Amino acid sequence: MLKTLTSTNSLFENLQCPACGELHSGSVVQTVCNQCSSTLFANYKIARGAGTDIFDQNDSSMWKYSSVLPVKNSKNIISLGEGQTPLLKFSNLKHKENRPIFWKDESGNPTGSFKARGISAALSKAKELGISDVSIPTAGNAGGALAAYCAKGNLKAHVFMPRDTPKIFKDECRLYGAELIEVNGSISDCGKMNDQYSLRNGWFQISTLKEPYRAEGKKTMGYEIAEQFDYQLPDVLLYPTGGGTGIVGIWKAFNEMEKMGWIGNERPRMVAVQSTSCDGITKAFLNKNMDSEAIDNGFTIANGLRVPKPYASKIILQILRESNGTALSINDHLIEKSLKEIALREGILAAPEGAALWEAYKQLCDKHWILPDEKVLFLNTGTGYKYLENIKIES
Repeated sequence: MLKTLTSTNSLFENLQCPACGELHSGSVVQTVCNQCSSTLFANYKIARGAGTDIFDQNDSSMWKYSSVLPVKNSKNIISLGEGQTPLLKFSNLKHKENRPIFWKDESGNPTGSFKARGISAALSKAKELGISDVSIPTAGNAGGALAAYCAKGNLKAHVFMPRDTPKIFKDECRLYGAELIEVNGSISDCGKMNDQYSLRNGWFQISTLKEPYRAEGKKTMGYEIAEQFDYQLPDVLLYPTGGGTGIVGIWKAFNEMEKMGWIGNERPRMVAVQSTSCDGITKAFLNKNMDSEAIDNGFTIANGLRVPKPYASKIILQILRESNGTALSINDHLIEKSLKEIALREGILAAPEGAALWEAYKQLCDKHWILPDEKVLFLNTGTGYKYLENIKIES
């Protein structure tokens, strides 16, 4: 069959449950595994020996990787130029030995965070499957991204957001035309209300790891990291962990690249960094538990880390163990201190979630968990400009 002008080069095949192995069709609307309720992952017809020429080097967005993304028809792609974010190197900020510290900066994405990647992929596939109304529970950034991409793609967005989220996140949702529902509580409370409203109104939920495709957008960070390091992955990767889609997606990208022979079986030691407000992953990992419990100690300046229990917590914990990684939680005082240090020394206004990585890094260095000659990557998930309402700035 001749390839039509609107076809992508997607190698998307089907969906599979990582827990029980059940296969699911990728041509109809899916949420989670119908056998065990696990997150579903997309499979692709990729094989060892495939070259990087499967990617479109002329595309300056994450859609250069459309061969390993799930959208079959390019007319369904909803893009605002997300992805291809820079890899920076800290030149002034050091702790003890002069370790090489790299900073993958997602702040330049549309709406200011890495959420643009996952939302672009999920909404594009939703459009391809005929979905028109979507909903999301959010701590802030995902709601703004959903609203913007729905505006671009002529879909209707319904956003459930904690009432104590900074005003700028609410304003951007309204400016993009989304219906915003403010909720007293955390993102978990938003999720419960989202379930009720969506079931009643027939909205499709673009909830973290409760549908298969947001992780596909997030995994493009993994492909970019490999390219930017010339396929020699860093020794340690620190990631701010709320819902955990980024860790899951990046790990999936590494596995796909190994399958194609681009990298070996070496992996960075993955570090999940949480807020002490919601540190169920940290506690579960340190206690060697297979799953986490819901923990919510209230407000944190790192809004995106206030996720009491990630839906895919079992998968996140498995990745930490497989990578010989670890998890730790940082309090708001130290997060704010780190944010200010990064701003003063590197000229970067990081999101509080990303700033937490600097304190985590220092603690791991002091424990000799990170060694002086190891290459370390921080993944900053967004811009700090949206969080100024949360930060005390001295005049």
